[in-house]
Order: sequence, then C-alpha cells, then structure tokens
Amino acid sequence: MGFSIKAMWTNKCPRCRQGNIFTEPFNISKPLDMPKQCADCGQFTEPEPGFYFGAMFLSYILSSWFLLLPTLLLVFYFKWSVGGAIAFTIFLAALTYFKFLRGCRSLWLHMMVKHNPQIEKDVKQRILQGV
Repeated sequence: MGFSIKAMWTNKCPRCRQGNIFTEPFNISKPLDMPKQCADCGQFTEPEPGFYFGAMFLSYILSSWFLLLPTLLLVFYFKWSVGGAIAFTIFLAALTYFKFLRGCRSLWLHMMVKHNPQIEKDVKQRILQGV
C-alpha cells in the first residue's frame, strides 16, 4: 500500500502507521514537540537537519488557499464587507493554526518516508501479543 490519508491526518508514523509522530498529550507551548524516533518501529522523525523546511512552504501554500477561498466567497458571493470577511478569516486561521502546523509536518514526513507493510504487520502483531 502507498500513501495513507488516515495515517497522515492522525499523525501516525508513515513507516508502520502505528506510532505517534508527535509527543502526546498536546502541549500548546510546544506544538511541534516530536520524539526522536517512532516508539513502535524506530523510524526517525527528523531524518536530517532542516528536513521540515519544505513543510513550511507546504503549510504556507495549503493554508493560503484554505483561507483565501472562503474569504473571496464571503466577499463576492455573500456580499460581506471586506472587514467582516477578514475578521472571519483571522478567526478561522486561529482555529486551524495548530492542525495546519502539525498536519503539514505529518504530510511532509509521509511524502518522504515509504510505508513498509511488513513492519506494520510485525508491529501490529507485537501490540496484540502485548510485547
């Protein structure tokens, strides 16, 4: 199997799809806190220095479109004032900030690290056995 949107959306390891790539529970002061490697399969969460530089551009692109389209829709279709649409956009950006921040890192890692079905099977078996 290839890319998994579910594993990416739930911030699971791209290699085994079982371990979390972000430290849980979520800490608002450290939103990008990640363990050094996956607890289940050992995949490094930062394979090389500066690895997530591309995720920053991805985040910019995705969040820009996510915020631009509703704003334009509010102004031109629903005839909102520009100030009202911008206020709504700022509110929407504040609500989705952490999801975009973590989601783009997860997406970047999933695009770069190949899934290994055999490792996923082994990890699931270990979890079922309680090892």
